[in-house]
Amino acid sequence: QVQLVESGGGLVQAGGSLRLSCAASGSIFSVNVMGWYRQAPGKQCELVAAITSGGSTNYADSVKGRFTISRDNAKNTVYLQMKSLKPEDTAVYYCNARQLVGPDEVDYWGQGTQVTVSS
Repeated sequence: QVQLVESGGGLVQAGGSLRLSCAASGSIFSVNVMGWYRQAPGKQCELVAAITSGGSTNYADSVKGRFTISRDNAKNTVYLQMKSLKPEDTAVYYCNARQLVGPDEVDYWGQGTQVTVSS
């Protein structure tokens, strides 16, 4: 089992910045990918950014150049630095951890944190 606790959401004006944090605990030794997803009202959940245990990153086209995902392995924490925020970034952001269990992958999710960008 992996537990994820998110923090850092809030209300910000367009053009502003926020940093989300996701602290992982439990059986994290076999977590190979961690990421952030978001879901806006009436829209599907989408991948925002992901980072592998080796440090490779992947971003949604809509956030490239504005968001940066990073991880602190000593603290078992993943961060999402968000800059130049736009109203369309408004959503609930969820931290995800993907764990290898034999040949399978198991997804764990945080409780979500609201990000609201005002115009």
